[in-house]
Amino acid sequence: MPKIKLLLFFIVFAALIIGATATGTASEDDWYKSLNKSSLNPPGYIFGIVWPFLYLLMSISAYRSYDQIKTLFFIQLFFNTLWSWLFFSFHLTLISLIDIILLLIINIKILSILFKVDRLGFIIYTPYFIWLFFALYLNFYIVLYN
Repeated sequence: MPKIKLLLFFIVFAALIIGATATGTASEDDWYKSLNKSSLNPPGYIFGIVWPFLYLLMSISAYRSYDQIKTLFFIQLFFNTLWSWLFFSFHLTLISLIDIILLLIINIKILSILFKVDRLGFIIYTPYFIWLFFALYLNFYIVLYN
């Protein structure tokens, strides 16, 4: 089992790197700069601070409850990584909004499992879920006003 959990770490790390490649140029991207964004939209460097921290918390939580959430966790990780590409690389703001909604649905299920099997894992995972709601708002704002 430890090899599988080590693999989990590397997959999460890879998803972070892949997502960052699509997100990393946002502050330099003319398309992104031209968008009408919410006044709550944080400066770009905040995302670079928050996401690695959230990925760390997600990894710890997934490690703790690997057997119970592995399938859902990898599915949500796929949609999480996909969002960066949909939004920043392909400029598909509505599709990326749908992606976040799917992420929230999947993560509600993950949180319900964690609540039953690992309360600390539930607490550790919750900031990611809250951030997804914030991302939903930011994405929704962009869809509405652009």
